[in-house]
Amino acid sequence: MFTLLIINEALQWLVLIALGVAGLALARQVGVLHVRVAPAGALDANRGPAVGDVAPPLAVTTLDGRPYTVGGVSATASLRLLMFVSAQCPMCKSLIPVAKSFAAAERISLVFVGDDTPAIQQSLVTAQGLDAYPFINSDEVGRLFEVDKLPHAVLMDGAGKILAKGLVNSREHLESLIVSHEMGVASVQDYIAGLKPAPAKPHAAATA
Repeated sequence: MFTLLIINEALQWLVLIALGVAGLALARQVGVLHVRVAPAGALDANRGPAVGDVAPPLAVTTLDGRPYTVGGVSATASLRLLMFVSAQCPMCKSLIPVAKSFAAAERISLVFVGDDTPAIQQSLVTAQGLDAYPFINSDEVGRLFEVDKLPHAVLMDGAGKILAKGLVNSREHLESLIVSHEMGVASVQDYIAGLKPAPAKPHAAATA
């Protein structure tokens, strides 16, 4: 009986050691995968004004009746983030609080843009607590930037120059707009593409 207990205890320890080794191996593989996977960034569909272009000034009116100019020179904001959203877009609703937090952390002037009936837009403003932010309800802005999918973001500087833009659905995507601007690339995808080694050229045949 005593021998069986010893054997049982030994087997339990062997199982625990095996599980520990398996856990370490799994953690190592996860780390390798994390290194190999390229960082996700806002996806630029290459439509509308390109990164580096100056967005032409477009005079519009906010939902509460105040005049607002999209593009052009801003005397009050060094960085502006246009967030294109819709009340019919579940991803937009989940990303709005993230965009508010991101803009506050990065000290960016945040402007929301949509295209729907005033009543629907006002319900979105009330539900999401957007009264402190300019909300532009106009299809002209979407046509200017050729936005066809939501949520979409456009980052501009105080002179109206487009610094980064693309389809976003997470805070990492929003942060990639800042990263792209700071790295001087159009998008994170362009940067990753630039890291890929060029195909090797075939060696010329040796002359006799």
